[in-house]
Amino acid sequence: MTRPTLLIVLCLMLMPLPVLARVAGPLQVGQPSQVRDLAQIRSSQVLRVLVNQSRNSSGEVKGQDIGVEYHRLRAFERYLNVQARDGQEITLKIIPKAKDQLLGALARGEGDLVAPGELIDAKASRGISASAPIIHQVPLLLVGGKGGKRFTRFEQLSGRTVALTTGSVAGAAINQLNQKLALRKLPPVTIEWVDPTLAVEDVLEMVQAGIFRLTIVEKPIAERWARLMPKLRFERKVLISEPAAMRWYVRRDASMLRASIDRFLTLYKVPADQDVAFERVYRRLYRVHYPLARADRQKLEKLRPVLQKHARQQGMDWLNLAALAFKESTLNPNARGGGGATGLLQITPSAARRVGVSNIQNVDNNVLAAVRYLSLIRRKFFSSPKLNERERMAFMLAAYNMGPERVQGMRAEARRRGLNPNQWFFQVERIAMEQVGMGAVSYVNSVNKYYLAFDRERGSLEPAGDKFALRK
Repeated sequence: MTRPTLLIVLCLMLMPLPVLARVAGPLQVGQPSQVRDLAQIRSSQVLRVLVNQSRNSSGEVKGQDIGVEYHRLRAFERYLNVQARDGQEITLKIIPKAKDQLLGALARGEGDLVAPGELIDAKASRGISASAPIIHQVPLLLVGGKGGKRFTRFEQLSGRTVALTTGSVAGAAINQLNQKLALRKLPPVTIEWVDPTLAVEDVLEMVQAGIFRLTIVEKPIAERWARLMPKLRFERKVLISEPAAMRWYVRRDASMLRASIDRFLTLYKVPADQDVAFERVYRRLYRVHYPLARADRQKLEKLRPVLQKHARQQGMDWLNLAALAFKESTLNPNARGGGGATGLLQITPSAARRVGVSNIQNVDNNVLAAVRYLSLIRRKFFSSPKLNERERMAFMLAAYNMGPERVQGMRAEARRRGLNPNQWFFQVERIAMEQVGMGAVSYVNSVNKYYLAFDRERGSLEPAGDKFALRK
Protein backbone atom coordinates (compact mmCIF):
# COMPACT_ATOMS: atom_id res chain seq x y z
CA MET A 1 0.00 0.00 0.00
CA THR A 2 1.47 3.38 -1.01
CA ARG A 3 1.98 6.12 1.56
CA PRO A 4 -0.78 8.41 0.08
CA THR A 5 -3.24 5.49 0.03
CA LEU A 6 -2.38 4.64 3.63
CA LEU A 7 -2.98 8.23 4.70
CA ILE A 8 -6.41 8.24 3.02
CA VAL A 9 -7.40 5.01 4.74
CA LEU A 10 -6.27 6.32 8.13
CA CYS A 11 -8.24 9.55 7.64
CA LEU A 12 -11.35 7.62 6.77
CA MET A 13 -10.94 5.46 9.85
CA LEU A 14 -10.61 8.52 12.09
CA MET A 15 -13.60 10.38 10.70
CA PRO A 16 -16.59 10.43 13.10
CA LEU A 17 -19.23 7.94 12.11
CA PRO A 18 -22.78 9.19 11.66
CA VAL A 19 -25.21 8.61 14.49
CA LEU A 20 -27.64 5.89 13.47
CA ALA A 21 -31.18 5.58 14.75
CA ARG A 22 -32.64 2.26 15.75
CA VAL A 23 -35.12 1.20 13.12
CA ALA A 24 -38.69 1.39 14.38
CA GLY A 25 -39.88 -1.54 12.30
CA PRO A 26 -38.67 -4.07 9.76
CA LEU A 27 -37.01 -2.63 6.69
CA GLN A 28 -38.89 -3.32 3.50
CA VAL A 29 -37.16 -3.83 0.20
CA GLY A 30 -38.48 -4.19 -3.28
CA GLN A 31 -38.45 -2.77 -6.77
CA PRO A 32 -39.94 0.71 -7.25
CA SER A 33 -43.38 0.60 -8.81
CA GLN A 34 -44.59 2.75 -11.68
CA VAL A 35 -44.89 6.39 -10.74
CA ARG A 36 -48.44 7.74 -10.35
CA ASP A 37 -48.60 11.34 -11.43
CA LEU A 38 -51.62 13.62 -11.12
CA ALA A 39 -53.46 12.13 -14.10
CA GLN A 40 -53.30 8.61 -12.64
CA ILE A 41 -54.26 9.94 -9.20
CA ARG A 42 -57.32 11.69 -10.64
CA SER A 43 -58.26 8.55 -12.55
CA SER A 44 -58.06 6.43 -9.39
CA GLN A 45 -59.73 9.21 -7.33
CA VAL A 46 -57.37 8.45 -4.44
CA LEU A 47 -54.30 10.40 -3.31
CA ARG A 48 -52.23 8.13 -1.07
CA VAL A 49 -50.53 10.24 1.58
CA LEU A 50 -47.74 8.83 3.70
CA VAL A 51 -47.81 10.67 7.01
CA ASN A 52 -45.53 10.65 9.99
CA GLN A 53 -47.37 8.58 12.59
CA SER A 54 -46.68 11.17 15.29
CA ARG A 55 -49.89 12.58 16.73
CA ASN A 56 -48.39 16.04 16.28
CA SER A 57 -48.21 15.49 12.54
CA SER A 58 -51.31 13.41 11.89
CA GLY A 59 -54.26 12.32 13.92
CA GLU A 60 -58.02 12.60 14.20
CA VAL A 61 -59.89 12.54 17.49
CA LYS A 62 -63.64 11.89 17.27
CA GLY A 63 -63.99 13.65 13.94
CA GLN A 64 -61.63 16.52 14.73
CA ASP A 65 -58.39 16.94 12.79
CA ILE A 66 -55.62 17.34 15.34
CA GLY A 67 -52.38 16.82 13.42
CA VAL A 68 -50.83 19.91 11.84
CA GLU A 69 -50.51 18.19 8.47
CA TYR A 70 -54.18 17.16 8.42
CA HIS A 71 -55.35 20.75 8.06
CA ARG A 72 -52.94 21.39 5.21
CA LEU A 73 -53.73 18.09 3.52
CA ARG A 74 -57.50 18.63 3.70
CA ALA A 75 -56.98 22.06 2.15
CA PHE A 76 -54.90 20.49 -0.62
CA GLU A 77 -57.66 17.94 -1.21
CA ARG A 78 -60.15 20.79 -1.65
CA TYR A 79 -57.72 22.64 -3.94
CA LEU A 80 -57.40 19.60 -6.21
CA ASN A 81 -61.14 19.04 -6.28
CA VAL A 82 -61.93 22.60 -7.31
CA GLN A 83 -60.13 21.76 -10.54
CA ALA A 84 -61.61 18.29 -10.88
CA ARG A 85 -63.78 17.24 -13.78
CA ASP A 86 -67.11 15.59 -13.11
CA GLY A 87 -66.65 12.28 -11.33
CA GLN A 88 -62.93 12.81 -10.67
CA GLU A 89 -62.95 14.21 -7.16
CA ILE A 90 -60.00 12.97 -5.13
CA THR A 91 -60.17 11.46 -1.65
CA LEU A 92 -57.14 11.25 0.61
CA LYS A 93 -55.98 7.87 1.85
CA ILE A 94 -53.86 8.46 4.96
CA ILE A 95 -51.05 5.92 5.49
CA PRO A 96 -49.19 6.35 8.81
CA LYS A 97 -45.57 5.23 8.96
CA ALA A 98 -42.60 5.68 11.24
CA LYS A 99 -40.74 8.82 10.20
CA ASP A 100 -37.59 7.00 9.09
CA GLN A 101 -39.65 4.73 6.80
CA LEU A 102 -41.56 7.45 4.93
CA LEU A 103 -39.20 8.14 2.04
CA GLY A 104 -38.47 4.46 1.50
CA ALA A 105 -42.19 3.75 1.29
CA LEU A 106 -42.58 6.61 -1.20
CA ALA A 107 -39.73 5.28 -3.34
CA ARG A 108 -41.36 1.84 -3.40
CA GLY A 109 -44.63 3.35 -4.61
CA GLU A 110 -46.63 2.71 -1.42
CA GLY A 111 -47.84 6.30 -1.51
CA ASP A 112 -47.92 9.33 -3.78
CA LEU A 113 -46.98 12.04 -1.32
CA VAL A 114 -45.05 12.26 1.96
CA ALA A 115 -46.24 14.85 4.49
CA PRO A 116 -43.89 14.43 7.48
CA GLY A 117 -44.80 17.49 9.57
CA GLU A 118 -41.18 17.56 10.74
CA LEU A 119 -37.81 18.20 9.16
CA ILE A 120 -36.61 15.19 7.21
CA ASP A 121 -33.27 14.41 5.58
CA ALA A 122 -33.87 13.46 1.95
CA LYS A 123 -30.31 13.90 0.69
CA ALA A 124 -29.59 10.19 0.45
CA SER A 125 -32.96 9.33 -1.12
CA ARG A 126 -32.73 8.86 -4.88
CA GLY A 127 -35.66 9.63 -7.10
CA ILE A 128 -37.32 11.87 -4.50
CA SER A 129 -38.33 15.47 -5.18
CA ALA A 130 -38.99 18.06 -2.46
CA SER A 131 -41.81 20.59 -2.65
CA ALA A 132 -41.46 24.30 -2.15
CA PRO A 133 -40.97 25.14 1.55
CA ILE A 134 -43.99 24.79 3.80
CA ILE A 135 -42.19 26.64 6.58
CA HIS A 136 -38.94 28.47 5.87
CA GLN A 137 -35.94 28.53 8.19
CA VAL A 138 -36.98 26.09 10.89
CA PRO A 139 -34.39 25.90 13.69
CA LEU A 140 -33.82 23.02 16.06
CA LEU A 141 -34.34 23.84 19.73
CA LEU A 142 -32.69 22.27 22.74
CA VAL A 143 -35.49 21.50 25.20
CA GLY A 144 -35.18 20.76 28.90
CA GLY A 145 -37.34 21.03 31.98
CA LYS A 146 -37.77 24.18 34.03
CA GLY A 147 -35.53 24.15 37.05
CA GLY A 148 -32.76 22.25 35.29
CA LYS A 149 -29.36 23.47 34.17
CA ARG A 150 -29.33 26.39 31.75
CA PHE A 151 -27.34 26.20 28.50
CA THR A 152 -26.00 29.12 26.50
CA ARG A 153 -23.21 27.47 24.45
CA PHE A 154 -23.04 24.15 22.65
CA GLU A 155 -19.85 23.26 24.57
CA GLN A 156 -21.99 22.91 27.69
CA LEU A 157 -23.66 19.88 26.11
CA SER A 158 -20.37 17.97 26.31
CA GLY A 159 -20.90 14.72 28.20
CA ARG A 160 -24.69 15.16 28.31
CA THR A 161 -27.33 12.75 27.00
CA VAL A 162 -30.04 13.86 24.59
CA ALA A 163 -33.15 11.74 23.92
CA LEU A 164 -34.23 11.60 20.27
CA THR A 165 -36.93 9.82 18.32
CA THR A 166 -36.01 7.51 15.48
CA GLY A 167 -35.43 9.48 12.29
CA SER A 168 -34.82 12.83 14.02
CA VAL A 169 -32.63 15.16 11.95
CA ALA A 170 -31.08 16.23 15.26
CA GLY A 171 -29.00 13.05 15.10
CA ALA A 172 -26.93 14.43 12.22
CA ALA A 173 -26.74 17.83 13.94
CA ILE A 174 -25.33 16.24 17.10
CA ASN A 175 -22.85 14.35 14.96
CA GLN A 176 -21.58 17.71 13.70
CA LEU A 177 -21.48 19.11 17.24
CA ASN A 178 -19.45 16.13 18.38
CA GLN A 179 -16.85 16.83 15.70
CA LYS A 180 -16.49 20.36 17.08
CA LEU A 181 -16.27 19.03 20.63
CA ALA A 182 -13.59 16.55 19.55
CA LEU A 183 -11.48 19.41 18.19
CA ARG A 184 -11.70 21.00 21.66
CA LYS A 185 -10.86 17.63 23.26
CA LEU A 186 -14.22 17.57 25.03
CA PRO A 187 -16.41 14.47 25.60
CA PRO A 188 -19.15 14.00 22.99
CA VAL A 189 -22.89 14.36 23.38
CA THR A 190 -24.54 10.96 23.83
CA ILE A 191 -27.73 10.21 21.96
CA GLU A 192 -30.36 8.00 23.55
CA TRP A 193 -32.50 6.76 20.68
CA VAL A 194 -35.81 6.28 22.43
CA ASP A 195 -38.13 3.32 22.16
CA PRO A 196 -40.03 3.29 18.81
CA THR A 197 -43.36 3.41 20.68
CA LEU A 198 -42.58 7.07 21.47
CA ALA A 199 -43.29 10.01 19.17
CA VAL A 200 -41.80 13.48 19.52
CA GLU A 201 -44.65 14.66 21.75
CA ASP A 202 -44.12 11.67 24.06
CA VAL A 203 -40.45 12.55 24.46
CA LEU A 204 -41.37 16.16 25.28
CA GLU A 205 -43.77 14.88 27.93
CA MET A 206 -41.07 12.69 29.43
CA VAL A 207 -38.65 15.64 29.45
CA GLN A 208 -41.26 17.71 31.29
CA ALA A 209 -41.60 14.86 33.82
CA GLY A 210 -37.83 14.61 34.29
CA ILE A 211 -37.57 11.06 32.91
CA PHE A 212 -35.41 12.38 30.07
CA ARG A 213 -33.29 15.44 30.75
CA LEU A 214 -32.90 16.90 27.26
CA THR A 215 -34.24 16.54 23.75
CA ILE A 216 -33.98 18.49 20.50
CA VAL A 217 -37.01 19.22 18.32
CA GLU A 218 -38.09 21.61 15.61
CA LYS A 219 -39.10 25.04 16.94
CA PRO A 220 -42.73 24.97 15.66
CA ILE A 221 -43.29 21.57 17.29
CA ALA A 222 -41.71 22.60 20.58
CA GLU A 223 -43.76 25.79 20.76
CA ARG A 224 -47.00 24.02 19.87
CA TRP A 225 -46.66 21.45 22.64
CA ALA A 226 -45.34 23.98 25.15
CA ARG A 227 -48.90 25.36 25.35
CA LEU A 228 -49.86 22.05 26.94
CA MET A 229 -46.59 21.34 28.76
CA PRO A 230 -45.77 24.51 30.71
CA LYS A 231 -42.79 23.00 32.52
CA LEU A 232 -40.70 22.78 29.34
CA ARG A 233 -37.89 25.27 28.79
CA PHE A 234 -36.22 26.18 25.50
CA GLU A 235 -32.53 26.98 25.27
CA ARG A 236 -32.71 29.45 22.40
CA LYS A 237 -29.09 30.61 22.67
CA VAL A 238 -27.63 27.21 21.79
CA LEU A 239 -27.20 26.87 18.03
CA ILE A 240 -27.77 23.21 17.22
CA SER A 241 -27.62 23.55 13.44
CA GLU A 242 -28.48 25.95 10.65
CA PRO A 243 -32.25 26.32 10.10
CA ALA A 244 -33.81 24.26 7.31
CA ALA A 245 -37.17 24.20 5.53
CA MET A 246 -40.08 21.85 6.16
CA ARG A 247 -41.37 20.35 2.90
CA TRP A 248 -43.55 17.68 1.35
CA TYR A 249 -42.04 15.02 -0.93
CA VAL A 250 -43.09 13.20 -4.11
CA ARG A 251 -41.34 10.88 -6.50
CA ARG A 252 -39.19 12.76 -8.99
CA ASP A 253 -41.18 11.73 -12.06
CA ALA A 254 -44.47 12.98 -10.58
CA SER A 255 -43.85 16.44 -12.03
CA MET A 256 -47.51 17.46 -12.38
CA LEU A 257 -48.28 16.51 -8.78
CA ARG A 258 -45.23 18.43 -7.61
CA ALA A 259 -46.30 21.50 -9.63
CA SER A 260 -49.81 21.34 -8.13
CA ILE A 261 -48.37 21.12 -4.63
CA ASP A 262 -46.11 24.12 -5.19
CA ARG A 263 -48.97 26.22 -6.58
CA PHE A 264 -51.15 25.23 -3.63
CA LEU A 265 -48.47 26.11 -1.08
CA THR A 266 -48.13 29.64 -2.48
CA LEU A 267 -51.85 30.15 -1.75
CA TYR A 268 -52.28 28.29 1.53
CA LYS A 269 -52.70 30.26 4.75
CA VAL A 270 -52.65 28.56 8.13
CA PRO A 271 -56.13 29.00 9.66
CA ALA A 272 -56.17 31.16 12.78
CA ASP A 273 -58.12 28.50 14.70
CA GLN A 274 -55.94 25.58 13.58
CA ASP A 275 -54.98 24.52 17.11
CA VAL A 276 -58.24 25.18 18.93
CA ALA A 277 -59.36 21.55 18.78
CA PHE A 278 -55.81 20.37 19.47
CA GLU A 279 -55.60 22.34 22.70
CA ARG A 280 -59.11 21.37 23.78
CA VAL A 281 -58.52 17.63 23.24
CA TYR A 282 -55.10 17.47 24.85
CA ARG A 283 -55.60 20.01 27.64
CA ARG A 284 -55.80 17.43 30.43
CA LEU A 285 -53.53 14.84 28.87
CA TYR A 286 -49.75 14.43 28.63
CA ARG A 287 -49.23 14.68 32.37
CA VAL A 288 -47.05 11.73 33.33
CA HIS A 289 -45.05 12.25 36.52
CA TYR A 290 -41.53 11.29 37.47
CA PRO A 291 -41.97 7.79 38.92
CA LEU A 292 -38.50 7.36 40.40
CA ALA A 293 -38.42 9.94 43.17
CA ARG A 294 -37.04 8.65 46.47
CA ALA A 295 -40.45 8.18 48.09
CA ASP A 296 -41.78 6.29 45.07
CA ARG A 297 -38.69 4.10 44.91
CA GLN A 298 -39.23 3.19 48.56
CA LYS A 299 -42.86 2.29 47.88
CA LEU A 300 -41.87 0.21 44.88
CA GLU A 301 -39.20 -1.62 46.85
CA LYS A 302 -41.81 -2.64 49.44
CA LEU A 303 -44.18 -3.83 46.72
CA ARG A 304 -41.54 -5.51 44.57
CA PRO A 305 -41.81 -9.00 46.14
CA VAL A 306 -45.56 -9.31 45.57
CA LEU A 307 -45.37 -7.83 42.08
CA GLN A 308 -42.51 -10.15 41.11
CA LYS A 309 -44.18 -13.23 42.59
CA HIS A 310 -47.41 -12.85 40.65
CA ALA A 311 -45.73 -11.60 37.47
CA ARG A 312 -43.45 -14.65 37.50
CA GLN A 313 -46.40 -17.03 37.90
CA GLN A 314 -48.10 -15.60 34.79
CA GLY A 315 -44.96 -15.08 32.68
CA MET A 316 -45.02 -11.29 32.82
CA ASP A 317 -42.39 -8.63 33.36
CA TRP A 318 -42.95 -7.29 36.87
CA LEU A 319 -42.07 -3.78 35.73
CA ASN A 320 -45.17 -3.81 33.53
CA LEU A 321 -47.18 -4.37 36.70
CA ALA A 322 -45.20 -1.65 38.49
CA ALA A 323 -45.97 0.78 35.67
CA LEU A 324 -49.65 -0.14 35.73
CA ALA A 325 -49.76 0.28 39.50
CA PHE A 326 -48.11 3.70 39.27
CA LYS A 327 -50.66 4.82 36.70
CA GLU A 328 -53.65 3.38 38.54
CA SER A 329 -52.85 4.31 42.14
CA THR A 330 -49.38 5.93 42.30
CA LEU A 331 -48.39 2.77 44.20
CA ASN A 332 -51.03 3.32 46.91
CA PRO A 333 -52.59 -0.01 48.04
CA ASN A 334 -55.43 1.87 49.73
CA ALA A 335 -56.56 3.79 46.63
CA ARG A 336 -60.27 3.82 45.79
CA GLY A 337 -61.58 4.60 42.32
CA GLY A 338 -64.85 4.87 40.49
CA GLY A 339 -67.08 1.88 39.78
CA GLY A 340 -65.73 -0.04 42.74
CA ALA A 341 -62.15 -0.13 41.44
CA THR A 342 -59.95 -0.91 44.40
CA GLY A 343 -56.37 -0.98 45.55
CA LEU A 344 -52.97 -0.97 43.98
CA LEU A 345 -54.09 -2.05 40.50
CA GLN A 346 -57.66 -0.69 40.68
CA ILE A 347 -59.28 -4.02 39.90
CA THR A 348 -63.07 -4.17 40.28
CA PRO A 349 -64.79 -6.80 42.43
CA SER A 350 -66.61 -8.22 39.38
CA ALA A 351 -63.36 -8.65 37.42
CA ALA A 352 -61.74 -10.25 40.47
CA ARG A 353 -64.61 -12.71 40.91
CA ARG A 354 -64.31 -13.62 37.23
CA VAL A 355 -60.83 -14.99 37.96
CA GLY A 356 -61.72 -16.53 41.32
CA VAL A 357 -60.32 -13.94 43.74
CA SER A 358 -62.08 -12.24 46.65
CA ASN A 359 -61.02 -9.74 49.33
CA ILE A 360 -59.16 -7.49 46.89
CA GLN A 361 -58.51 -4.96 49.67
CA ASN A 362 -55.63 -7.27 50.56
CA VAL A 363 -52.54 -6.24 48.54
CA ASP A 364 -51.57 -9.79 47.63
CA ASN A 365 -55.09 -10.63 46.44
CA ASN A 366 -55.38 -7.31 44.61
CA VAL A 367 -52.26 -8.03 42.56
CA LEU A 368 -53.26 -11.68 42.12
CA ALA A 369 -56.68 -10.71 40.74
CA ALA A 370 -55.27 -8.08 38.37
CA VAL A 371 -52.54 -10.38 37.05
CA ARG A 372 -54.98 -13.25 36.56
CA TYR A 373 -57.36 -10.91 34.75
CA LEU A 374 -54.57 -9.64 32.49
CA SER A 375 -53.53 -13.22 31.85
CA LEU A 376 -57.11 -14.13 30.95
CA ILE A 377 -57.25 -11.25 28.49
CA ARG A 378 -53.95 -12.32 26.97
CA ARG A 379 -54.96 -15.97 26.64
CA LYS A 380 -58.41 -15.35 25.15
CA PHE A 381 -57.71 -12.38 22.89
CA PHE A 382 -54.03 -11.60 22.38
CA SER A 383 -52.14 -14.88 22.30
CA SER A 384 -51.27 -14.72 18.59
CA PRO A 385 -47.56 -15.20 17.80
CA LYS A 386 -47.96 -12.33 15.31
CA LEU A 387 -47.92 -9.92 18.26
CA ASN A 388 -44.57 -8.96 19.71
CA GLU A 389 -44.49 -8.72 23.51
CA ARG A 390 -44.56 -4.91 23.68
CA GLU A 391 -47.60 -4.69 21.42
CA ARG A 392 -49.26 -7.60 23.23
CA MET A 393 -48.92 -5.74 26.51
CA ALA A 394 -50.31 -2.56 24.95
CA PHE A 395 -53.39 -4.43 23.73
CA MET A 396 -53.81 -6.02 27.16
CA LEU A 397 -53.67 -2.59 28.79
CA ALA A 398 -56.19 -1.15 26.34
CA ALA A 399 -58.50 -4.11 27.08
CA TYR A 400 -57.94 -3.69 30.84
CA ASN A 401 -59.09 -0.09 30.44
CA MET A 402 -62.06 -0.40 28.06
CA GLY A 403 -62.81 -4.09 27.59
CA PRO A 404 -61.28 -6.71 25.28
CA GLU A 405 -64.28 -7.02 22.95
CA ARG A 406 -64.13 -3.32 22.10
CA VAL A 407 -60.39 -3.54 21.41
CA GLN A 408 -60.94 -6.53 19.13
CA GLY A 409 -63.52 -4.50 17.22
CA MET A 410 -60.94 -1.75 16.76
CA ARG A 411 -58.42 -4.25 15.43
CA ALA A 412 -60.98 -5.43 12.88
CA GLU A 413 -61.61 -1.85 11.79
CA ALA A 414 -57.87 -1.22 11.53
CA ARG A 415 -57.51 -4.25 9.26
CA ARG A 416 -60.35 -2.99 7.09
CA ARG A 417 -58.64 0.40 6.76
CA GLY A 418 -55.28 -1.06 5.78
CA LEU A 419 -53.68 -0.37 9.18
CA ASN A 420 -51.71 -3.01 11.04
CA PRO A 421 -54.15 -4.81 13.40
CA ASN A 422 -51.22 -6.30 15.33
CA GLN A 423 -49.74 -2.93 16.27
CA TRP A 424 -51.44 -0.80 18.91
CA PHE A 425 -49.05 2.14 18.89
CA PHE A 426 -49.81 4.55 16.03
CA GLN A 427 -51.99 2.00 14.21
CA VAL A 428 -54.97 0.52 16.12
CA GLU A 429 -54.75 3.45 18.54
CA ARG A 430 -55.81 5.68 15.62
CA ILE A 431 -59.13 3.84 15.53
CA ALA A 432 -59.46 4.30 19.30
CA MET A 433 -58.81 8.05 18.91
CA GLU A 434 -61.55 8.29 16.31
CA GLN A 435 -64.12 6.11 18.08
CA VAL A 436 -63.73 6.85 21.79
CA GLY A 437 -61.32 9.78 22.03
CA MET A 438 -57.96 10.08 23.71
CA GLY A 439 -58.79 8.51 27.09
CA ALA A 440 -57.75 4.93 26.41
CA VAL A 441 -54.87 6.03 24.14
CA SER A 442 -53.50 8.28 26.87
CA TYR A 443 -53.94 5.49 29.42
CA VAL A 444 -51.86 2.99 27.44
CA ASN A 445 -49.26 5.62 26.59
CA SER A 446 -48.87 6.66 30.22
CA VAL A 447 -48.35 3.10 31.43
CA ASN A 448 -45.89 2.56 28.57
CA LYS A 449 -43.88 5.64 29.59
CA TYR A 450 -43.75 4.55 33.21
CA TYR A 451 -42.60 1.12 32.08
CA LEU A 452 -39.83 2.65 29.96
CA ALA A 453 -38.80 4.87 32.87
CA PHE A 454 -38.58 1.85 35.17
CA ASP A 455 -36.86 -0.26 32.53
CA ARG A 456 -34.11 2.37 32.14
CA GLU A 457 -33.41 1.91 35.86
CA ARG A 458 -33.93 -1.84 35.96
CA GLY A 459 -30.43 -2.45 37.28
CA SER A 460 -31.07 -0.34 40.39
CA LEU A 461 -34.63 -1.59 40.88
CA GLU A 462 -33.66 -5.27 40.76
CA PRO A 463 -31.00 -6.33 43.26
CA ALA A 464 -27.99 -8.03 41.70
CA GLY A 465 -28.62 -11.72 41.14
CA ASP A 466 -32.37 -11.33 41.57
CA LYS A 467 -33.67 -14.69 40.36
CA PHE A 468 -37.29 -13.56 40.45
CA ALA A 469 -37.02 -10.87 37.79
CA LEU A 470 -38.61 -11.81 34.50
CA ARG A 471 -37.85 -9.75 31.42
CA LYS A 472 -39.76 -9.61 28.19
